[in-house]
Amino acid sequence: MATGKFRLTPALGIPSEVSEEVYDVIIVGGGPAGLTAGLYAARYSLKTIIVTKLLGGLVTEAPLIDDYPGLPEISGNDLVDEFVKHVKKYNVPIIIDEVTNMTREDNKWCVELRNTGKRICGYTVIFAIGSEKRKLGVPGEEKLVGRGVSYCATCDGPLFKDKIVAVVGGGNSALTSALYLATLATKVYLIHRRDQFRAFPVYVEKARQNPKVEILLNTVIKEVIGKEKVEAIRIQNTKTGEEKILKIDGLFVEIGLVPPKEFFEKIGIETDEYGYAKVAPDQSTNLPGIYVAGDAAGGPCKYRFEQIITAAAEGAKAADAAFKYILQKIKKE
Repeated sequence: MATGKFRLTPALGIPSEVSEEVYDVIIVGGGPAGLTAGLYAARYSLKTIIVTKLLGGLVTEAPLIDDYPGLPEISGNDLVDEFVKHVKKYNVPIIIDEVTNMTREDNKWCVELRNTGKRICGYTVIFAIGSEKRKLGVPGEEKLVGRGVSYCATCDGPLFKDKIVAVVGGGNSALTSALYLATLATKVYLIHRRDQFRAFPVYVEKARQNPKVEILLNTVIKEVIGKEKVEAIRIQNTKTGEEKILKIDGLFVEIGLVPPKEFFEKIGIETDEYGYAKVAPDQSTNLPGIYVAGDAAGGPCKYRFEQIITAAAEGAKAADAAFKYILQKIKKE
């Protein structure tokens, strides 16, 4: 599609390398939002390509998903497999690479890839790049990453079979990670800085009923202790100020996400006060033909409810908006 005109054609299979042709839609990110955007764009017969660092995104780290309709108690990896299978039905190319920059050329947007050094150009771009895991920021944490400190229970949980671990956090990710780790470890401390969890009550109740899980509310971690590996953590009760040492073999951090603020600012997308991309109800941004869907989206029009189903819905909306944007451009040309 090098003529400069829009042509609504299906994508052609998964290429071994990125071609020089122009796409209708470039989707950056391969989690639920990105994969759903790819599915909808392909169904609209838009020439579509997906570029992602990690196929499935953070969903692959979820040990248990029980809130996606029709697929009860499915693992994150299995759910991603179903998403990918559906997208591949429409022969959407999927490139495993990282987008480092985006520039405007004539009436197209071009994204630059880190690993291949190549560029892909398209008339619209949907960013569904999610967010990164938030760090505790306490002494000893960075030193012991990969030596007992982990941000992914499904990735590293099997390494702690018959050991003692702690999970810090109060949302669904923390609770499901604690429940998963309880199937492997001899004991799981569940640490939360507040007096109530933000997670779904069903997960909270399961954790309370699990004999392997000990819940420590109003508690924060002050230090991760260990020379070559995690040996203990120093915790503090936020109400009494009392501190004590808790001997553990592993620490799993599940305290939320950090948006890709610097990347958005680099490419010119406006962000809100928290660093998320400002989006309109149709997921559009301040840049024409550029959309953001999923956890990285924000602004006054965003209803914050970080769930797989809402990310997928935003991906669908972004694809629909991109389709309508392209149709409007066709009418003008």
